[in-house]
Amino acid sequence: MDLRQMEYVVTLADERHFTRAAQLMGVSQSGLSAAIRSLEDELGTPLFTRTTRRVEPTPATHALLPHARALLEQSRAARDAVVQATRQVSGTLRVGTEQCLGVVDVTTLVDRFHRRYPQVEIQFRQAGSHALLDALRADPTSPGALDVAFVGAASHLGSLPHQELGHEDLVLVCPPEHPFAGASSIGWEDLASLVYVDLDPTWGMRPLVDDSFEARGLARRVPFEVSDIHTLLDFVDRGLGVAMVPRHVANKPQGARLVTVTLPADAPRWEVSVVQSRAAAAQAAVPHLLELLAGAPACRGAEPVVVDESDVPLEAVAAGHSLDA
Repeated sequence: MDLRQMEYVVTLADERHFTRAAQLMGVSQSGLSAAIRSLEDELGTPLFTRTTRRVEPTPATHALLPHARALLEQSRAARDAVVQATRQVSGTLRVGTEQCLGVVDVTTLVDRFHRRYPQVEIQFRQAGSHALLDALRADPTSPGALDVAFVGAASHLGSLPHQELGHEDLVLVCPPEHPFAGASSIGWEDLASLVYVDLDPTWGMRPLVDDSFEARGLARRVPFEVSDIHTLLDFVDRGLGVAMVPRHVANKPQGARLVTVTLPADAPRWEVSVVQSRAAAAQAAVPHLLELLAGAPACRGAEPVVVDESDVPLEAVAAGHSLDA
């Protein structure tokens, strides 16, 4: 057994889907399958039962998982300790993120950066994507300015240095008693007839949805405007309106009772990017945060974009280049 095999087992057990697990690990599906089969041969027992739709961990896997997770955590801690001892970095890192982005777990990423580089003062801000982009474009010496931010949607990034981290489909969420709850899909005319709960316009998701209706000459009613995802799901659950959200939002525990309906094939997709200020290249801490992205845990339900580091190193983003995945 080796650490890479442990990563495969943990990811596959979490995702219970070979394609998603392979995407998260940045390997081919056949490569993941071969690695799992090799480990099963070594241990002399099946680790997963496979069906046409999903995979399920066996009792042997449930016994292995606590040890596998502990080994991976110890490995990360060991690497962080070596880096901390040999690559002292100081200064300030100003990070911003929109809530519930999916694709990347920013909280875990910031926590790991703090443990690896304890001498860096981290300033963290959570806000809508448009407010974060304004902070990236601001004078770097002004209060509230940011060095790097994780934002949703791509149309408003302009020429700021950025890298797409992943994308996923939008879906419609509604309560089970809603007239469209049993529909397999829904058209734009029907979508325009509904009452919506949505986020305020500073969030990346709001203009993404607004622009979709405007591009088709359609208007929609949004009498309920909120500033956090959980309130949005609560309003939908109470039957006050429906919402168009990324699939990972629909999968949150707060939306367990809600029904998802497939949107038209030409609906926009939710994209998540890491974006830098133009002055970020001069900040010593920024490249080290970007280095950790390759190993940052992704949120379940989103499709990461795998960047081939041999062709486009993450350090290129820190140097001010735009990586359009």
